[in-house]
Amino acid sequence: MKEKEEERLIKLKEIEKDLYDKGFNNICGIDEAGRGPLAGPVVVAGVIMPEDSMIEFVNDSKKVTEKRREMLYDKIKEEAISYSIAVVDQNVIDDINILNATKQGVTEVVDGLDVKPDLIIVDALTHINTRGIPYEPIIKGDAKCYNIAAASILAKVTRDRIMRQWDEVFPQYGFAKHKGYGTKAHIEALEKYGPCPIHRKTFIKHFV
Repeated sequence: MKEKEEERLIKLKEIEKDLYDKGFNNICGIDEAGRGPLAGPVVVAGVIMPEDSMIEFVNDSKKVTEKRREMLYDKIKEEAISYSIAVVDQNVIDDINILNATKQGVTEVVDGLDVKPDLIIVDALTHINTRGIPYEPIIKGDAKCYNIAAASILAKVTRDRIMRQWDEVFPQYGFAKHKGYGTKAHIEALEKYGPCPIHRKTFIKHFV
């Protein structure tokens, strides 16, 4: 591992190192992908990485290329002590709003872990049901914490794969390219074809 990359990873693990020093062992990082798009689910992922894990290039998923995210996805899953991924679809988002849908996903992730964490660190969410496990919200956690960054990659890759599958069903919207986000091309397709079943009705009121 190049020296510069090792330094970056050590810095990314500073918050977690402090938590390990306080006696926490299994720290679960949780993050989501897809709060902002006009279509598709929100995906929440949680991962407990070993304390000594140092996977090269792990970072906030937004700072990693798609090709590298796919590679990291497999490495993270292989090395994780435990991981869990929850997919909350557009109907739930429309019913209970995106914030509550994301929180529901967090609880589903906690339920899906086969190793109970001592502590959950989560990207900026508060008032969440973690089944009694203590949690700490960290603003911009995906850029500050190794475990949250790893979770952000699992969530992003999972969601991107789902949106590529939907692109095959509804090719006219270009989901494989924009993944449901409100790009100019997506909004133009929405205005031309109207919404499809995976559009979030509460998100597209201004366009249809």
